[in-house]
Amino acid sequence: MVSVQIQRLPHGEGLPVPTPQTEGSAGADIAAAEAGLLAPMERRLFSTGFAVAIPVGYEIQIRPRSGLAVKHGVTLPNTPATIDSDYRGELKVGLINLGSEPFQVERGMRIAQLVVARVESVRFEAVETLPATARGDGGFGSTGR
Repeated sequence: MVSVQIQRLPHGEGLPVPTPQTEGSAGADIAAAEAGLLAPMERRLFSTGFAVAIPVGYEIQIRPRSGLAVKHGVTLPNTPATIDSDYRGELKVGLINLGSEPFQVERGMRIAQLVVARVESVRFEAVETLPATARGDGGFGSTGR
């Protein structure tokens, strides 16, 4: 099990620490530390009142909550959002309202989920040509339905 340190910021007082809701949950819900109205097609950042220390070799992905997306059209414009292991600022959640009605975010409302994921270190090597594959440069539906 991976341990992530979490710091409650002053404006996060009274909000629950993100915790998986079931034994099989991949993510832990995080709540908004502020209220705000999201008009249709509006996007903005919401404070969470928490900062984290993620172990090196891991990231936190901020992902939409399926209920908000399906029922209200409220999701993340950049999903998954990546929180790097060396970031120590407040976790903020970017939301967008793709629905046709305004959506009210209340303080304490669960607005996203956090998923801890392993990250591989990589080194990109510049080359003149790439090795050939059967697929080649086919993309965007080139492999069929």
